[in-house]
Amino acid sequence: MKKSTAIIWLVVMIALLAGGIYSALYGLDADGTCSAKNIKQGLDLAGGVSITYQAVGDETPSKEDMEDTKYKLQQRVETYSTEAQVTTEGDDRINIAIPGVSDANAILKELGRPGSLYFIRQKDADGNDNYTLAGMDEEGNLVYVLNRSIEEIIASGDAVLNGTDVADAAAGTAPDSYGNSQYVVDLKFTVDGTKKFADATSSAYANGETIAIYYDGAIVSAPSVNSAITDGQAQISGNFDFDKASNLASTIRIGGLKIELEELSSNVVGAQLGAEAIKTSLKAAAIGLAIVAVFMIVVYFVPGFASVIALALYTVIVIFLLSSFEITLTLPGIAGIILSIGMAVDADVIIFARIREEIASGKTVASAIDIGFKKALSAILDGNITTLIAALVLQILGTGPVKGFAQTLALGIVVSLISAVFITKIILKALYALGLKSERLYGKAKERKTFKVLSYRKIFFALSAVMIIAGFVFMGVNAGSGKGALNLSLEFKGGTSTKVVFNEQMDIDSLDSGVKPVVSEVTGDNDIQFQTIQGTNEVVIKTKTLSVDQREELNNALADKYGIDKEQITAETYSGVISDEMKADAILAIVISTILMLLYIWFRFKDIRFAASSVLALCHDVLVVLAFYAAVRINVGNTFIACMLTIVGYSINATIVIFDRIRENLPGLKNKSSLQELVDTSINQTLSRSIFTSLTTFVMVAVLYILGVASIKEFALPLMVGIVCGTYSSVCLTGAMWYVFRTKIVKKEK
Repeated sequence: MKKSTAIIWLVVMIALLAGGIYSALYGLDADGTCSAKNIKQGLDLAGGVSITYQAVGDETPSKEDMEDTKYKLQQRVETYSTEAQVTTEGDDRINIAIPGVSDANAILKELGRPGSLYFIRQKDADGNDNYTLAGMDEEGNLVYVLNRSIEEIIASGDAVLNGTDVADAAAGTAPDSYGNSQYVVDLKFTVDGTKKFADATSSAYANGETIAIYYDGAIVSAPSVNSAITDGQAQISGNFDFDKASNLASTIRIGGLKIELEELSSNVVGAQLGAEAIKTSLKAAAIGLAIVAVFMIVVYFVPGFASVIALALYTVIVIFLLSSFEITLTLPGIAGIILSIGMAVDADVIIFARIREEIASGKTVASAIDIGFKKALSAILDGNITTLIAALVLQILGTGPVKGFAQTLALGIVVSLISAVFITKIILKALYALGLKSERLYGKAKERKTFKVLSYRKIFFALSAVMIIAGFVFMGVNAGSGKGALNLSLEFKGGTSTKVVFNEQMDIDSLDSGVKPVVSEVTGDNDIQFQTIQGTNEVVIKTKTLSVDQREELNNALADKYGIDKEQITAETYSGVISDEMKADAILAIVISTILMLLYIWFRFKDIRFAASSVLALCHDVLVVLAFYAAVRINVGNTFIACMLTIVGYSINATIVIFDRIRENLPGLKNKSSLQELVDTSINQTLSRSIFTSLTTFVMVAVLYILGVASIKEFALPLMVGIVCGTYSSVCLTGAMWYVFRTKIVKKEK
């Protein structure tokens, strides 16, 4: 790179960084577009809208129907935010909490009244029209009106299907008669719905009729029938843009609820985490990044300085994209960002270690930079792609916090890859071109005594087995004592929701410092959540399930301390945010992502023994951290899922770096007896990377733990354990397991 070109590149990078910092602080316009303050925040960080529905009818719905309705509503409201929460309250009410919005009426209007969707045939048995075309609205959509009440149409049997006969509805694209792409709505019916729809479309097609879709007091679509549809799948086409197709699909999905609901109340609720929690988290992130920056410069000199600039650019790019794509940021989402920052630093460490090795082998600095980036690329790509595979599967199959974690992780991985492979390289080569060419400014790999890891493999295997077995013992003892194998939080098991009207408005910080000790003394538990109702003195206190006596004791305690009217304190049971279906979705997503990672590693390394060792290491890390949760009795809630997923992503990335070096060294293997030495050498060659990357990521999380409030600490502590465990398994177990598989399971040569 010429000196003039280097100057141009550095000016461009500095300009981008300055522009990114300005955008993050102030935005691109008067509304703060693309600024940090415009990032959508979840219920835990910013609050949102809370809507309570009640089942219509005299009979109490079954628990199964309530759970089914809750799950389907969860899928529906995730179109507003992946972090939306749906819970049941009592026997016949469902609460929806949607973060990042403040207009309850707008949400209610879009949601409509769930559970009142019907497919209506055009004519009745006497040939009279059930509905007729009334004209067009202002947007050019056809408007139909009913000629008699919906109750009469249902009673007569002219409502040929209802919402429960629809299995799914989604917006999509399909070619029209001219071959041009158009937006459509794809429908899938249940087994019963398939037969009903086949009969209805056969009759409609024979008579040249339409079938109208009625929802919440109006006909939302009346498509013509071009043929009898018997396979349970149909497609609605028309004058759709993407929004119209998506809205119709959402309407049909929500109309498929088994229970008809009506609005009971709607409120704007405050953040679940206080301002102090958010403030300390941001402060911790800034301090953590500063420590990492100093570390990189002190250890890696000029390359470290280049990585700091790249990391700063990475940070502002992530802020810009989070705001632009309107990704909802929550505590689990922050975990995804922490992991991607760790991977960004990791990529730089891998590259810089390679550069030092090349300098030590006699290469010039310029040549070492080129070769270092080239040799590090395979490990960086494989590590990022395997983690990205997991993120994409979790995004597709996951729900709630799992999906939010996946979004921020996927975004961070892509940006970190660009940051390490392109931005860092450009800055480093520019600095070299400007005269920073001395070997002393880049460092040189030193010869170190090889730590014979494989000689201690039996000890490491035994130690891991003891930790995992201890975890199961802790879980067994906990379960036997009636406390539960794990300390499941309110998100999993639900509890009692107590609504209190105080004499003045309370914020989360004052509730944490004043009310929480009072509640904790009564419940004997610190797992307590508060939610304020904007514009009122009302506070919702969520605790574990309380007995009648405990409820009365809590009422008296609050009345005595705050002088409030006990008559204005109400309590009822509520379900966990994480339903059985959501748990099943999360498990399925994790299983599928693990299988796909295994297949990818198998494909890239041409040896299933690499893949098997990687997956075993993942299982090891998850089980050890699970043992920690059981032993310390940390709450298992939304952050538990994010924590485990972070550990999986972190561990697989560290393992691949070691396996990449083993793969590189294998062609030089002289005989089987030297295989153990080759594995030990490969582990030692990547040891500095393993230690430094773990150290930088650990520091960021540790600062978060030191400065954070209780809820932040419960998230950061097991994450620190997972980072240490992931490093241990990568260095001490994965190479040893591969060696055992390699020597015990001999691959057949073709």
